[in-house]
Amino acid sequence: MQIRQVVHRVIDSPITQVGRWKSSAARDLPLIDVSQAAPTYPPAKAMRDHIAAVAQSPATATYTDQQGILPLREGLARTLTADYDAPVAASQVAVTAGCNQAFCLAMMALTEPGDEVLLPLPSYFNHDMWLRSQDVAPVYLEPDADMLPDPAAAEAAVTPATRAIVLVTPNNPTGAVYPPALIDSFFELARDRGLALVIDETYREFRTHSDPAHRLFARADWSDTLIHLYSFSKAYCMAGYRIGCMATNPALLRETLKIADCVALCPAAQFCLDHLDDWKREYRRTVRDRVAYAARRIRDANTGFEVASSGGYFVYLRHPFADRSSVEVGRSLAQDHGILCLAGSMFGPGQDRYLRLAFANVDLLVIDELVERLESLGAAG
Repeated sequence: MQIRQVVHRVIDSPITQVGRWKSSAARDLPLIDVSQAAPTYPPAKAMRDHIAAVAQSPATATYTDQQGILPLREGLARTLTADYDAPVAASQVAVTAGCNQAFCLAMMALTEPGDEVLLPLPSYFNHDMWLRSQDVAPVYLEPDADMLPDPAAAEAAVTPATRAIVLVTPNNPTGAVYPPALIDSFFELARDRGLALVIDETYREFRTHSDPAHRLFARADWSDTLIHLYSFSKAYCMAGYRIGCMATNPALLRETLKIADCVALCPAAQFCLDHLDDWKREYRRTVRDRVAYAARRIRDANTGFEVASSGGYFVYLRHPFADRSSVEVGRSLAQDHGILCLAGSMFGPGQDRYLRLAFANVDLLVIDELVERLESLGAAG
């Protein structure tokens, strides 16, 4: 059989690539795995107990509504309304099999082969991979010194083939949180040019404050431009359950549901919204403190590695080896020092001096050990 060439040309997922590094990692040191932003922290016991109980009901083995069960969509709409201090209706929300599926469905509804989508660098690799697999060209936007995208550069990059602008905030891989005014500027650009503004807010729970991440939902015309994406995976430690959602106008949702009907229909996670607010706040505080501690320890230590940005689950490091690629540095950290992380080049061009470290799954003692290994590497160099 012949494999479609546009798919064949897409590189393997960075997680697949780093898995190969793991198999050859240093055997004389305990492995410190800060490569993947998938929490191993257990879901809330109340949630696990609830799943065990409802699994006994025959109703859990049936299909749900295409758009998601109504109580869950109503709960998501209430949560968005409360978190953003603006009205969002259940008809504007759809549940998806993970946030990645939400992105894929939106892109399939918006783009055709040969179209373009603006991606600020560094970009989330699954977004880049999906666009390329659909023969849609990612057009990269260089970040400023604070790892933020520039709306003026985005406007200059828009062509007749442009269909959407994609933002991820807090950003993966840098952790940078985009200010509301910056998000407003991108919304106005997208609206004025007839584009979709897709904002992946998977890590919104892990900001340093609980103010609304932006004020877009307060605009009367928000759903004509905005596609908001969210995941239960990080906030509720439910990555394997594959539960995400999107919020946008019902007409676009109807188009995405045609595609979802051929792939995977909606799971349910209503219990999280109704009962786990306190648990989520405690988990959020734990992760936020770990990331802040890691960034502070690396900044204060004599490692040669510089913290370019931090937030969400992440610390984005600039490595000190100008003559070596980020893949070479990452592979060496794994094989020689027992540190498994992702290379910056896995997040787009121009990122070869960076590494991404994710800190959801390591405690403070492990962070101290990681910093000591980086210090010994700097001393040896």
